[in-house]
Amino acid sequence: MADVGIKELLEAGVHFGHQTRRWNPKMRRFIFGERGGIHIIDLQLTHKLLVNAQEFSANLAARGGTILFVGTKKQARDSIRETADKCGMPYINQRWLGGLLTNFQTINKRIKRLHELTEWSESGQMDLLPMRERIKATSERDKLEVNLGGVRNMQRPPDAMFVVDLKVEEIAVREAARLKIPIIGLVDSNCDPDPISFVIPGNDDAIRSCKAVVEALGDVISDRAATYRAEQEAARREAEEQQRAQAEEQAARKAAEEQSRKEAEEASALMAQQREAEAQKRADAAEQGAAEQPAEQAQQAAVAEAANAEGGKPQTPEDVQQEIEKTEDKTEAKPPAKEEVQS
Repeated sequence: MADVGIKELLEAGVHFGHQTRRWNPKMRRFIFGERGGIHIIDLQLTHKLLVNAQEFSANLAARGGTILFVGTKKQARDSIRETADKCGMPYINQRWLGGLLTNFQTINKRIKRLHELTEWSESGQMDLLPMRERIKATSERDKLEVNLGGVRNMQRPPDAMFVVDLKVEEIAVREAARLKIPIIGLVDSNCDPDPISFVIPGNDDAIRSCKAVVEALGDVISDRAATYRAEQEAARREAEEQQRAQAEEQAARKAAEEQSRKEAEEASALMAQQREAEAQKRADAAEQGAAEQPAEQAQQAAVAEAANAEGGKPQTPEDVQQEIEKTEDKTEAKPPAKEEVQS
């Protein structure tokens, strides 16, 4: 927790309340006494309640919750803006627009319009508009920036709200109470503390007092919010790393499956080629055998016919085969015709 003790609260003047005639009796339990017609707030109780508010805010920020800072009075504007920016939280420090919480859908449309006009200005598109339209758009952008610039990144109603001066921010308090949004409030002696979930009794009219309380809350919120964002970033990177590893593993698995498929296709094609070659070989052998068989049969028939013509008895296939062999032997033994002429 931020080290804000009773001494710091005393030096900031947090203990000064309003005039006794302007007090709210519901604040009786937070008042230590009076001095010179002014109520003195019990700083021991203020410190205790401030610590409670810090614990609540820190736990909420540690879970990624959003706390809306509200303070439109002059004494609180600067500290509200600076602290909220430091924490990365939304804020309202100029004027509360009615329905900001209870009619957030409509307000969100105006926020989107602010983003649109800002984008026009940054991209140079605003300069391309006709003079009258450019002046109108610029005026609209400036007005939206004043009223909604602090909540331009708030995409939903906040999880809690911190308010300085309940009387000035009465509409904001009513809207938050209606939506049952927890309220942390710097409550002076003239205010009704009943709608406030975490009351911080103290002076809401002095700049130093407002700044002390606002910064005390802002410090713990900033620390826990930064820790939460760091954890989220680490988780995001880890998730991206896991996704990348899974993608690489899946790609490697697909590559292996593709390689296996190609090898299987190649093996199948090779086997098909081998089967085709064997089939062709068998077909060629069968064709050759079929071509040789008719010639042999014709030769055997011719020999048999010649034997019959000579008046011989019918010959068996074995005899015919022997005759064929004899004929072949005689043909091989007969010398060429040219050699006979020479001799």
